[in-house]
Amino acid sequence: MTGTLLTACGALPGGTAERRTVTVWLMKGSASDAFLDRFTRRFEAEHDDLRLDVRVQEWTNIGQKVTTALKAEGDGGPDVVEVGNTQLPTYIETDGLLDLSLEAARDLGMDDWLPGLAEPGVDRARQYGVPWYAANRVVIYNKDLFARAGVKAPPKTRDDWLALTRRLDTPGQQGIYLAGQDWYTLSGFIWDEGGELARESAGTWTGALDSPAALRGMAFYQQLQALGEGPKDADEEHPPQAEEFAGGDIAQIISVPGATQAILAKNPELKGRLGYFPIPGKTAARAGTVFTGGSDLVVPANTDDRSGALEVIKALAGEKWNTDLARTMDYVPNKTTLAPAVAGEPGVAAMAVGAAHGRATPASPRWATVEADNPIKTYMSDVLRGAAPGPAARQASREITRRLDERGP
Repeated sequence: MTGTLLTACGALPGGTAERRTVTVWLMKGSASDAFLDRFTRRFEAEHDDLRLDVRVQEWTNIGQKVTTALKAEGDGGPDVVEVGNTQLPTYIETDGLLDLSLEAARDLGMDDWLPGLAEPGVDRARQYGVPWYAANRVVIYNKDLFARAGVKAPPKTRDDWLALTRRLDTPGQQGIYLAGQDWYTLSGFIWDEGGELARESAGTWTGALDSPAALRGMAFYQQLQALGEGPKDADEEHPPQAEEFAGGDIAQIISVPGATQAILAKNPELKGRLGYFPIPGKTAARAGTVFTGGSDLVVPANTDDRSGALEVIKALAGEKWNTDLARTMDYVPNKTTLAPAVAGEPGVAAMAVGAAHGRATPASPRWATVEADNPIKTYMSDVLRGAAPGPAARQASREITRRLDERGP
């Protein structure tokens, strides 16, 4: 195994001479060295029969590495693995994960888990993934431009959002910068309308962009995107929307709060002039549905220390260490009930509101084939350039269905 090794050496004072080693794979950037150091020290102090061997992995090629580890025989593999929530269906398909349903219900408070982290880890009513942390998009706005337009409070509904964005879209100023291929944002609008990107029936997945609900989501996206100068044929990273926003003449972007760092690096004068609010929903009673990114913790079925692995997961996913991680890394905690822990950070607090009813991408193990040269992006650009939405959506849905066909390449 490769990666950075973070482990305490030797038995702690008062501990037993022999400790079982629990090997944990975590992803680079998910937790700071300081967090891992204090977690390891406290965990080993409270579990004098266990030692942690935490190995930090790179995201590049991690899918193949985890899949290989899940299929390996014999000792030496990881006992706990951090995986991206959207990757979970692929790993579940290998039959290489332990069913954690009992522990989830008995020890881990699964009823309060964020749905965008919990749902991808379920297969046939069995829970394989334990939510760890989340992040999602919010609206980042320029307080000065809002004030000049007489906007005193962030919008609570989609209709209000459109109205104020029209007020903000003036000569020399964009009401919002929304790239034409920001399909994660579109997904939230489709879900709010009751639509889906793809639907599953009796094990068969079909594209669903052509449903009336999904078309309503695209219609709203089209209205919002027109209130700025975002490119119709590119996504939010081409060019990077944070750098565009840093110019000071854009009122809003839709992004994770972490984009603030890139904005201020480009234009330090915006420090203290940025605000955040949850993406509005159709009514004031509920914020908009958002795509939730983040990570879950899983236990390989070939672990040689099930009990030790479960102790690590209970600690990392439990209230104490989960809120510590969220505050340290500006994440949303894994439970809706823990949202008050990040209430003091405006950007993270706005994320937490949306994450309470966030979603993940369709749980097909072949979803990665859709995101490769994504037909949803092509569909969006076609519509924004004037194509009839219905036929364009049907064409994109057929392509999604083809890619999700288990007999496909």
